[in-house]
Amino acid sequence: MNRILLLIVLLVSVSLACAWTLPATAQPAAASGSVLFQDDFSRNSSGWDRMLANEGVMDYDAGGYRILVNALQTNFWSTPHQNLADVRIEVDTGKLAGPDENRIGLVCRFNGTDYYFFIISSDGFYGVGLYAGGKAALLGQAEMQSSENINKGLAVNHLRADCAGNTLTFFVNGFQVAQAQDSTLTAGDVGLLAGTFATPGVDIVFDNFVVLQP
Repeated sequence: MNRILLLIVLLVSVSLACAWTLPATAQPAAASGSVLFQDDFSRNSSGWDRMLANEGVMDYDAGGYRILVNALQTNFWSTPHQNLADVRIEVDTGKLAGPDENRIGLVCRFNGTDYYFFIISSDGFYGVGLYAGGKAALLGQAEMQSSENINKGLAVNHLRADCAGNTLTFFVNGFQVAQAQDSTLTAGDVGLLAGTFATPGVDIVFDNFVVLQP
């Protein structure tokens, strides 16, 4: 957790390129608690998407992974090119700059177009939802809800998303904030997400990404 605070002070941008390919088959089932994938972003060759565009940046930077979104009402998501079914995903994340009204979160079961998302905002709101057919919809809630468990502003938050069968459970800083049921997606990639609402310039850093068998 201390290292990501240092990243918020030291992070600088670099040039990027982007590629994505979904593996053909999922990994075999592992014992509960087994590590399926992990990354501290100390190496820039571990498979995450890399991009530099007018709309923003996605890349390894200063020992973390940075997503900068300059476009309005836009989400960027990045994946390490895995193919998994049931997962428990965890990450540390902090805001470097930009509006507190933002989206910061985790992705599971990304199939190349659709995915489940677990998001917070730096002004203290959360949501769980499904992006499918080019549209995002929250699951189990009509709009993002506030939670005192979310650290606001530039503070660091620890996010955990469990995708187990049809059950999607979201934890923030060790507290369960949401749970929903959905059977649309069964397997796919895991990843990170950051996005904007009405104000551009959302700049987010992630560190200590780990995927466990739930």
